[in-house]
Amino acid sequence: MRRGAPVVKPKDMKGTLRRLWSLTKGSRKGLGWILFLSSLTSVSSILSPLLIGNTVSAIDAGKPALRLIGFLAGLYFTDWLVNFLQKFFMASVGQRIILSVRVSLFSAMKKLPLCFFDRHQHGELMSRLTNDVDNISNTLSDSLTMLLTNVFLTLVSLVSVVFIFLFTRIITKRTRKLYRQQQELLGKLDGQVEESISGLSLVKAFGREKQEVTQFESENEKFCEVATRAQIWSGYLMPIMNMLNNLCFVIIAVLSGMMAEKGEIAVGTISSFLLYSRQFSRPFVNIANIYNSFQTAVAGAERILEIFDEQPEPEDAPDAIPLKNPRGEIRFEHVCFSYEPGKPVLKDINLSIPSGTCAAIVGQTGSGKTTLVNLLTRFYDVDSGRILLDGHDLRSYRMSDLRSAFSVVLQDTSLFGVSVRDNISYGGQGVPLDRIRAAASTAGADPFIRRLPQGYDTVLTQEGAELSQGERQLLTIARAVLTDAPILILDEATSSVDTVTEQKIRRAMLAITRGRTSFLIAHRLSTIRNSDIIIVISNGHVEEQGTHRELMALDGKYASMYRTQMGIE
Repeated sequence: MRRGAPVVKPKDMKGTLRRLWSLTKGSRKGLGWILFLSSLTSVSSILSPLLIGNTVSAIDAGKPALRLIGFLAGLYFTDWLVNFLQKFFMASVGQRIILSVRVSLFSAMKKLPLCFFDRHQHGELMSRLTNDVDNISNTLSDSLTMLLTNVFLTLVSLVSVVFIFLFTRIITKRTRKLYRQQQELLGKLDGQVEESISGLSLVKAFGREKQEVTQFESENEKFCEVATRAQIWSGYLMPIMNMLNNLCFVIIAVLSGMMAEKGEIAVGTISSFLLYSRQFSRPFVNIANIYNSFQTAVAGAERILEIFDEQPEPEDAPDAIPLKNPRGEIRFEHVCFSYEPGKPVLKDINLSIPSGTCAAIVGQTGSGKTTLVNLLTRFYDVDSGRILLDGHDLRSYRMSDLRSAFSVVLQDTSLFGVSVRDNISYGGQGVPLDRIRAAASTAGADPFIRRLPQGYDTVLTQEGAELSQGERQLLTIARAVLTDAPILILDEATSSVDTVTEQKIRRAMLAITRGRTSFLIAHRLSTIRNSDIIIVISNGHVEEQGTHRELMALDGKYASMYRTQMGIE
């Protein structure tokens, strides 16, 4: 599996936020109310010190202050109500935005070609869909309303705050990089955990528990180190801001006290001024603190946007033609392909497979057998040359029509955490049970399915862990039988089954390949002896082709492979 390291060069925050804003278009209904309520909160914060000062002055002068106290109580009640409404609207708007981001991201991932998933760990991609989106969600829920309120306060009280600006710039410049590294390392951790759990039986079989734990500890320590440094640097802001704020407060309190002693200023005015001075720097302090939480969210947003920047599977050509009633005639004309530039996997492949032919493809591991299948189904496109289906280039057909023309059984079984019935009928809606049973019987899966606790309604765990590898393979074959497509591909369908099950599959293969174009990729040559044509692939070339009898008479590579497997000297 080819996996690339995460991109380490961060995008600029302004550009990331702009793209994230564009991504949430259509899900921002209600943000106007949040802005309006934030302005009301700011007005409350501005008026409350004035009312407090007037109240203190009235009490100091021996005047009635009950009315002012009532106004102040009403102001605070209104402030509470506005804050409650802010949270209420933000909960709805924020979750709608996150819903939109998650759906868009999942949709984008489904459109990506297989080569993208070959380059990335599955757990790391899951981390982007869960952890990174959660970081954005938490920032929206916890920080956005506070940020909006403080922005309004800042606009009201904005003056040159050189020290706060400099400290914030220095510290956040450092924390942005650290938060980026933190998210990348978290993705790697998720990837390792996902691989270790999904391959737990293999880990135990090879006694690799200690090595896996050691590797996890190493990655976890790196994550811990980066996360600690990020938190330490971000933790510098609040103490520094509070120190500057308190120092200014003390200076103002001392000077105003000296002025009050001389009768140059009223006590109520001092109260209002002290409160305003406290509020003056508070928005800057709060924004500086909130800004740190935005580092994590922006780092996550950058990783999410990287997926949107990936090139999706090619769209259908404007003049794409429908594929109706395909006959299944296949031709490879001078096909070349490579997963990585400069490292060709297939070199000038020329093949002609008439409609209804059962073609077996054999060769050593890595010779390019499965790559042929990937090109047939357009999981990948050829670098040069072309593949024709019924006389037309595969790329000229609509993708949905082309994929529906194939039934595919891959070497790695894929089962879902639903019932056996739903696993077999995957890809079809409302398939009656009798058809599902008929397909399972053809594949030889019906007997063991009936022995399951609830038969066809038995719900499997993820990947069908309670079934044997052979039983899982039989279910995927039954799925292909039910699809009843005109072209059938069996990629190492018998590689994980015992000899008895292999015989059942051989009989099933004879039944399901009759009358349709079939491609059988196999290491066990005994399963493909009766194929109409056997194609031997070696180092990306077609080395031999013919029937079993013809290739044995040729006494070349196929004959040597067959005699070795059969134990014939």
